[in-house]
Amino acid sequence: MNTTDEALAQLGVDSYRSCEALQQPVWPDADALKRATDRLKQVPPLVFAGEADVLRGHLAAAGRGEAFVLQGGDCAEIFSEATADRIRNKIKTILQMAVVLTYGASTPVVKIGRMAGQYAKPRSSHDETRDGVTLPAYRGDIVNSFAFTEEARVPNPDRLLDAYHVSASTLNLIRAFTTGGFADLRRVHQWNRGFSANPAYAAYDKVAAEIDRAVRFMEAAGGDFEALKTVEFFSSHEALLLDYERALTRIDSRSGLPYDCSGHFLWIGERTRQLDGAHVEFLSKIHNPLGVKLGPTSTAADAMALAERLNPGNVEGRLTFVARMGADKVRDVLPGLVEGVRDAGINVTWLTDPMHGNTFTSESGYKTRRFETILDEVKGFFEVHRDLGTVPGGLHVELTGDDVTEVLGGTAEIDDEGLAMRYETKVDPRLNHEQSLEMAFLVSELLSHREVPPLETLRFED
Repeated sequence: MNTTDEALAQLGVDSYRSCEALQQPVWPDADALKRATDRLKQVPPLVFAGEADVLRGHLAAAGRGEAFVLQGGDCAEIFSEATADRIRNKIKTILQMAVVLTYGASTPVVKIGRMAGQYAKPRSSHDETRDGVTLPAYRGDIVNSFAFTEEARVPNPDRLLDAYHVSASTLNLIRAFTTGGFADLRRVHQWNRGFSANPAYAAYDKVAAEIDRAVRFMEAAGGDFEALKTVEFFSSHEALLLDYERALTRIDSRSGLPYDCSGHFLWIGERTRQLDGAHVEFLSKIHNPLGVKLGPTSTAADAMALAERLNPGNVEGRLTFVARMGADKVRDVLPGLVEGVRDAGINVTWLTDPMHGNTFTSESGYKTRRFETILDEVKGFFEVHRDLGTVPGGLHVELTGDDVTEVLGGTAEIDDEGLAMRYETKVDPRLNHEQSLEMAFLVSELLSHREVPPLETLRFED
């Protein structure tokens, strides 16, 4: 054990090892796993504690209604898709959504990518069977390969190191794009180039033109626009694979506290939020801002118990609850959770994940979602908070900057037959660039009106 390991152990970070850890791969070679994790313990951190602290402050503001969180990215990142073009398109999509939200609702937007770490995925079964052949399930590129062969599906700890290096290169590009001039607010028109014309893009161009006029006016009045040249952009992922997360945990030299330096914001999934489980225990010992997914079986007692374990000091911005109920349940289940948390005086930021509760298999066999159903869950989320006098703090969505056809509906009216055109996801379906912009305009309406309008009244101008 090296010096850092000893110090982390003394801080109680390893207490999770005595708890049951669900959704973990069965590594066939313990020595290979140790070599990989020992190497990860020596590499530089991917993010820094100070950055995580800044994000915690922003999340606290969102919890008070002084900002709005936009968290988006792939369901599961794929190593081979970590190219400059794809990363740029995702960043561009999130920036465009943030511009729409900020300008339309006069609300600062906290931008968080499901990027540079979202490589592990929970599975409903340890195994997958096709045509009588049973192999280990695909658990994300950090564990094994999607190809259905015996060799590809064996969990390989060398992939932990691959995940680190792909994350590092992704973060390098994110920082270059967000601080090197690409994200300059005066380039809002350029972000829309290369996308085909449709009502969502026409509406975006109108917003961009209004921003251009406002910027030119302020420049003529002597305004200083240095602040417009860069944006803050944070990374996040589900802290699922504990071997990886523990190996990238470091002690902050300023505070002496442990931070998981694999990402700024980490969350616990619906399948791993057991109070006595290893994931809750591990994340209770680190000082990043944390999220927990709460599904339709969650109760107010569950939420309050999780808050006590993960944020006993009731620190603002430390804890985010991400509701993923399903459009048919959000108006029935969410009020009890929000009311219980509110009445207990718990500081929490509420996000909606309108994706995961609305998945089904289409007639043609594709795993998909309906855009209109996704929007209805977002609307229900805002309705619940309006009725209870609480704050709808943000949006957590699976999206891509590419022109895929994975989610039904939208102004392009993707139908079951259309899914086959560009269905590229390896796990869950994502909003494409066009649908992401459509959602941003709709959420902007919800934020700016506060009184939630009927979905059928929310329309784009051609």
